[in-house]
Amino acid sequence: MATSTPTPDAYAPPPGGSQKTPAAPRRHTWRSRLWRFDDKASPYAYIAPFFLVFGAFGLYPLLYTGWIALHRVEMTGMNQMEWVGWDNFDKILHDSEFWTAVTNTFLIGVMSTVPQLLVALGLAHLLNYKLRASTFWRTVILTPYATSVASAALVFALVFRADGGLLNWALEFVGLGHTNWANGHWTSKIAISVIVIWRWTGYNTLIYLAAMQAVPADLYEAASLDGASRWQQFRKVTIPSLRPTILFTIVISTIGSMQLFGEPLLLEGGTLGATGGNENQYETLSVYLYNYGWNLGHLGPAAAVAWAMLALLLIIAAVNWLIGRFVRKSAV
Repeated sequence: MATSTPTPDAYAPPPGGSQKTPAAPRRHTWRSRLWRFDDKASPYAYIAPFFLVFGAFGLYPLLYTGWIALHRVEMTGMNQMEWVGWDNFDKILHDSEFWTAVTNTFLIGVMSTVPQLLVALGLAHLLNYKLRASTFWRTVILTPYATSVASAALVFALVFRADGGLLNWALEFVGLGHTNWANGHWTSKIAISVIVIWRWTGYNTLIYLAAMQAVPADLYEAASLDGASRWQQFRKVTIPSLRPTILFTIVISTIGSMQLFGEPLLLEGGTLGATGGNENQYETLSVYLYNYGWNLGHLGPAAAVAWAMLALLLIIAAVNWLIGRFVRKSAV
């Protein structure tokens, strides 16, 4: 039986015929487009609340304060603004009381920051050891920070009170005499510095403690094998490891000292507290701003003081950054 072998020509399409191709799949459906949009837009949606809150309560007040600083605005007529340019800045820069407030702020900042950070560093070093009830001691250390500034200032105002104050009673008991803490130029600054030290030492202690616990234990073991004492380990291992943290606490404490308000305001209270004493002996920049804006009702100069405080903070931050950069280079 004869059979024929099929050839490729037998299955060839007829000439002139069209070959039907399958339809190409859709590259981008609405689901894939929605997924791509969500992948790209969701990160911005997550951070948008922060920028909205910052813009409403941070950036806008800052810019509006700068706008007010260029106008003459009174508390009694805030809708009446008169353009004065840089006159408000010129006014405060030529005011001797402004420079007194700057000096007081700087002195109180140094007198409160240096002892505060040194004590916090020592307490953190003690708490870094294995102690019984360590959580209890850490809570006790942080308790002053949780106390409101008004409560702390009122209690210390009674302690430093000229008539019947607890501290004067103790001084008279040991025969050291009587001191009017609020009226003295240096004693008033000491009193305010004590309040600041009492409130913020625990906060910085826990920051240093967290940084100390992040130091590798191998460094202490190697130093111990080399015969280093506890004090030498603290100087040669702990302090160099805490340099970034120490610089951070210095910056934070500097910003806090520039914003001191409740402590000097409530030290004596009333009119004397609002003016920083009878001779402005403890008037800080925040109290000076408060006196200009709320007591005198001149919002233009008060806004200029606020921007001057911002400029001083930026200068101090730049100096701290340069110091930190120098320390890092010298450590290499």
